This record gives sequence, C-alpha cells and structure tokens, in this order.
Amino acid sequence: MSNSPDYDLIVIGAGSGGVRLARMASQSGAHVAIVESADLGGTCVNVGCVPKKLFVYGAHVREDIEDARGYGFDVADEAIRFDWATLRDNKTSEIQRLNGIYRRLIDNAGVTLIEGTASIEDAGTVQIDGTVLTTERIAISTGSKAVVPDIPGSEHALISDHMFYLDELPETATVWGGGYIAVEFAGILAGLGVQTTLIYRGERFLRGFDGDIREHVAHEMARKGVDLRFNTNINAITSTAEGYELALTDGTTHRTGLVLAATGRVPRTEGLGLESLGVATDDGGAIITDDHFRTSVSGIHALGDVIGTPQLTPIAIEQAMVMVDQLYGSGSKRMDYTHIPTAVFCQPPIGTVGLSEQEAREAGYSVTIYRTSFRPMKHTLSGREEKALMKLVVDSFTDQVLGAHMVGPEAGEMMQGIAVALKAGATKAVFDSTVGIHPTSAEEFVTMREPATD
Repeated sequence: MSNSPDYDLIVIGAGSGGVRLARMASQSGAHVAIVESADLGGTCVNVGCVPKKLFVYGAHVREDIEDARGYGFDVADEAIRFDWATLRDNKTSEIQRLNGIYRRLIDNAGVTLIEGTASIEDAGTVQIDGTVLTTERIAISTGSKAVVPDIPGSEHALISDHMFYLDELPETATVWGGGYIAVEFAGILAGLGVQTTLIYRGERFLRGFDGDIREHVAHEMARKGVDLRFNTNINAITSTAEGYELALTDGTTHRTGLVLAATGRVPRTEGLGLESLGVATDDGGAIITDDHFRTSVSGIHALGDVIGTPQLTPIAIEQAMVMVDQLYGSGSKRMDYTHIPTAVFCQPPIGTVGLSEQEAREAGYSVTIYRTSFRPMKHTLSGREEKALMKLVVDSFTDQVLGAHMVGPEAGEMMQGIAVALKAGATKAVFDSTVGIHPTSAEEFVTMREPATD
C-alpha cells in the first residue's frame, strides 16, 4: 500500500486567485500548501491595480489644487511642489502592509506557505528548489507577465513593474501601447508633471471598448496635454546621453527620457514543465481548461490570468471559489463571464459593463442608443473644460439594457451599481422608473429619455 501524499492540494502562485483557492480549500478540510517565488499578493497587490490606483490618486492632486481656486482658495503655482520619492515610498509601505496581511491570511487558514520556485515533475509531484513534495492535486495560478516586442534596443524599454520603483521621474516619457495599462500610465505620468507621449500602432487605443468611449477618452487625454500618436509604431530604441531616441515607423525620430512598453501580457508558465507533462496550451501560451478548471492532464488544474480568461483580480477570486466548490463542495458552481464590469483608471476614468454598441450590432441585435455628454457640476466653478460621457446600449425589441458605458469622475464606483442592474436583466423602462439622486452625475443614467439621433 503506497504512502499518502504530503498534501491534498499544492497551489503554485500566491496571487489573488491562488491565495483564495488555498484558503478556502483548507477551510473545506483539505491539507494545502501554496508556493510563491516573489511577493505575496501577485501582480494586483505588488505591481498592478493597488499601487496603480494610489498613483492615479497622486496624479490627480495637482488638478484638485488648481480647481480649488474657483472655490475661493488662494493657491499659487509656485506653492505646488511634488516629491516623487514621497509618493513612491509611501506606496511601497502600503504594499508591504498588504503583503503582511496576505501572509496572515494564509497562516490563519492553516495553509503551509513555501517560498521558492516550483516545477511540476508529474501530476502528483512538485519540486521547489530541490525539495520534492507529493500531492493529490496541483493548481497553477502563476498569472501573467508583461511582454516587450523584439526590436533593436528593446532592452532599454521599461515594463509597468518598473514604474512603481523609479529612482526619479524623467522630464519626458513615452508610453508604447494602446491597452488600459498604457492609457493609465500616460495619465499618471502627465498628472505628475511629466511631458508624456503615447505611441500606438492602431487607429485608436483601447481596442474592444465602445467606440464613443475611445473617442471621448482620446479627446480628454489630449486636452490634458498627452501627445497622442496613433497609426505609429516604434522600430528601434537607441540610448543617448540625454535619454533615448526612438525611430518611428513614419520615418521620424522622437527623443524621450523614458520608454514604458505597455504592449501586452502573456501567461507566466516558463519553468513549470508543462510541455513535458503534456499540459495543453493555446496559441498565446494560456493553459487550456474546462469549466471545472481541469487541464488536459488529470490532477492538474489552473485558474486566473494563466488560463487566458479576462485578466481581472475579481475574476481569479471567483474562479477560486468555483474551483473549491468543484473539488470540495457541491460541485454545482460554474463561472459566468457575462456582464463583467470593468474600470480603467485613466484620467478621466472609464467604467463599463455589458456589450459595446459595436459588439451588440455584430451579435445581431437591433439597438437603440442613449447618450449624454456634459460638464460635471464641480467644473462649473472650477472652470475646467473636462466633460463626462454616459451611454446605454438597449435592445430595441426587448428593451433590455445590453451595455452601460461611462467616462467621468468616479466612473468605476458608479458602474458597480449599474452592473447589478444589468446582471438582474434590467430594461430601459426600469432605468427610467428609477428615481435619480440629485444633484449627481449618476442620475443621468436614469434620466436619458431621448435616443441618440446619429
């Protein structure tokens, strides 16, 4: 009779999904270990959403100070001084505090934390820096990592991870890319006083978002001083005495003090031994799983960014809850990827849930569009020209609201409540019969009565 394995479950990767999976599995009675080669909390806590949001707050302070003049506060330009090191180090202290919370969560749940680098020998064996452990099941939750296109001089480009620990801010910076990370960091840098250029090969950034949202954000970012260069790419990066010179596809050159490559992310699977194990992956390197998060190899599971589902912390956490139910609970839970709300913390921010107008039309819906653009009330006295945009995509036949989209202050906060309505199947008539909260921007979502005419 063979000896029982060391663990019931070994989780590789202590990000949001992995930690939730390990904790809940342990509390369901399983003997669990979790392996992490870097800081606890994964991308989100350490070099993602949490420090990024803190930087967004910091980047907005200058505008808040400037807006104060319209409300009677005497604020001289020379009095506005910013110290990068203070923001950076205060952010780092907060991240270290969160790392400690994750460590306590793991300990309190009775999970064994193993700090090291794991590789999988077979479906029941994991090696961590030379130590071999046996397990009934393995769960891979190693996340994703930034990828930089292979061009001459690409080694000079920074990735988003580096931006949280810069020794100093440059006077000029170039963001290379057109996804949400690119537009967020362009807004952060510009807000902190850096002369910022964004270069993107496509016609307009934020591919996949509603067209009106993309146009509105581009207009507002340009108004805030970000130099947007679309239909352009970088051919080569050369280091110079003053910084870097970029050779662009339009034949011009561009000088800059920093290059941030926000050009995409790929699943983090190197060194795990997936190929020799026969774990199937797709063309992008994501691990292929079924709706029980089982890979092609029995006993090996995977979740989070590494399986190619939407790269969002709440998605990985919900996947963990479903997997625990599958392994140690009723087995009835399944993931539902419809109506996933999303925020992009550009400036001004985006909040969105459901189908874009383009997606709805491509899916065959006949749609009625409701849209409004206005100056938020705060700016009637601040004097700032910034405008908010709100939009509803409605099924013309059933009256169901298929999508809601917004650009403007607190868009993310607002969209969480709207997401509940869409998840519940709300119609436009339900929106119309809901009493608005006055005076707020949010009330515009329940007072848009006339369809857009264009």
